[in-house]
Amino acid sequence: MFPQRRLRRLRKRNLQPLFKETVISKNDLIAPVFFDETISEKKPISSMPGQYRYPLSDAAFVAQRIKSAGIRAMILFGIPNEKDYCGTSGWIEDGVIQKAVRTIKAKVPDMVVITDVCACEYTDHGHCGIIGESSDGMDLLNDTSLEVMARIAVSHARAGADMVAPSCMLDGMVVTIREALDCEGFEELPIMSYSTKFASALYGPFRDAADSGMSFGDRSTYQMRAENAREAYLESEMDLCEGADILMVKPAGFYHDVIMSVSSLGLPVAAYQVSGEYSMIKAASQNGWLDERKVAMESLVSIKRAGADLIITYFAEDAARWIDEEQ
Repeated sequence: MFPQRRLRRLRKRNLQPLFKETVISKNDLIAPVFFDETISEKKPISSMPGQYRYPLSDAAFVAQRIKSAGIRAMILFGIPNEKDYCGTSGWIEDGVIQKAVRTIKAKVPDMVVITDVCACEYTDHGHCGIIGESSDGMDLLNDTSLEVMARIAVSHARAGADMVAPSCMLDGMVVTIREALDCEGFEELPIMSYSTKFASALYGPFRDAADSGMSFGDRSTYQMRAENAREAYLESEMDLCEGADILMVKPAGFYHDVIMSVSSLGLPVAAYQVSGEYSMIKAASQNGWLDERKVAMESLVSIKRAGADLIITYFAEDAARWIDEEQ
């Protein structure tokens, strides 16, 4: 004897749209973009099909294209002309990101421009700050590197960034940047902290894209271990207490449980669908093993369903088009 309740009643095709519990909107999406100071025309990223490094001359064009797709926000990553031990090009006034921000805000002023605050793209060793002797041997020096992050964040604010996003996973990075911004008159500038960032194997294509590979070691002494859920929650809780305005979990797809736990803290939560997640879907679809559109959208829905308010994804422009086509 069947029960009176039949869940299939509401699965009729014409009824399904009325009962979607989780809906992806263009307002949920943030598009990552790479600007390369060393090139004069866009360069394909071989490990991320469909993604490019762009010259600075394309900054306004790319921002306008993203805006025309209906996406309100972009996060910028830079490849500088020169690198050094301290990552100096990360905070100079005419640095690659500083120039990109000024151009975009002048030409597409209503675009929300977020800047990644880290040193890995600007140091010749590829680590996220200053390297020196520690109890673990040569490693990232936490407190010394905080000054670098403060300088980078302030330089981005001066260039006109709408939000800064520290990704270095240093203890005290949020409060240090908050104090530096406030001292320079940028009290209203929000911080989107990469508050729970794992030392993931999924970042490989990004390091190709951003030229941020390490000359030695790894980042496991300052990024999270995949096994540690309680520590992951604590990292985000501490950044909340330090003054973060938005918390982030990175990567997104393998860490839905962490997204869910961090969302309980009450702040808006961003989740970064990283390069490896994007490239896996792309590679499988190019081999005819998966339907790219269906799998990509399913992955984005799953991230939002886990509790993310914002999703940084390389599928942003494609997803915006797919959303339009479904309406």
